[in-house]
Amino acid sequence: MTGLMVCLAVLVMASAYGVLHKRRSGRVRVRGRDDDKRLGADRLGAELGERATLVQFSSAFCAPCRATRRVLGEVAELVPGVAHVEIDAEAHLDLVRELEILKTPTVLVLDADGRVVRRATGQPRKADVIAALGEAV
Repeated sequence: MTGLMVCLAVLVMASAYGVLHKRRSGRVRVRGRDDDKRLGADRLGAELGERATLVQFSSAFCAPCRATRRVLGEVAELVPGVAHVEIDAEAHLDLVRELEILKTPTVLVLDADGRVVRRATGQPRKADVIAALGEAV
């Protein structure tokens, strides 16, 4: 009986964690410690967008990274003055550590000056990315 209760408790806790994790993944949110971080073309290896830049940190074997690349590319084509830059996290570990990138894909929304205004971890929805651009432009 005790073993059954332990199994049920573990199952309930794991389910609650899974639901919470799924709800938070891909959400675009503001993080206070990003407020003063700026990234320029020299650090990104590409020019900033005229109005905003979507910076995607990816890794080679990341399946959600491919879908994120597609979504961000579509948004960059849709919104004038917005650029999409993809960075290989494994090749830029110094930048990953500095920006506290913990998993891929991670998307940073930069304003025209390269200031980080939003961050999303996981695969973001197109509507969320477009809404996040509202603060950058």
